[in-house]
Amino acid sequence: QVQFVESGGGLVQPGGSLRLSCAASVSILSFYAMGWYRQAPGKQREWVATIKSGGITKYADSVKGLFTISRDNAKNTVYLQMNSLKPEDTAVYYCNAVNSWGTANSDYWGQGTQVTVSS
Repeated sequence: QVQFVESGGGLVQPGGSLRLSCAASVSILSFYAMGWYRQAPGKQREWVATIKSGGITKYADSVKGLFTISRDNAKNTVYLQMNSLKPEDTAVYYCNAVNSWGTANSDYWGQGTQVTVSS
């Protein structure tokens, strides 16, 4: 059974940093790519970043240069380093497997981790 467990969220002041982790119950090398997504209150879930099995990364324009996605295949864990956080980054953050069409697997959504950016 595939499960993703996100952690590392919390309350941070604007300009601060957080590092999110996503632990997978299976080898993340079995997926085409891994991605981070977020859902702000009252909004639809949006894509944040993707990292392919070979390490190639891609970011949403809103986080480019501020967030860094990485992976540790030996630990089956994906990370999201978030710097210079803004109030508009407040959301529940999720990770998921991503297929070659760039679509997340609807069966694998976890509970997510809450990130709140506020002074």
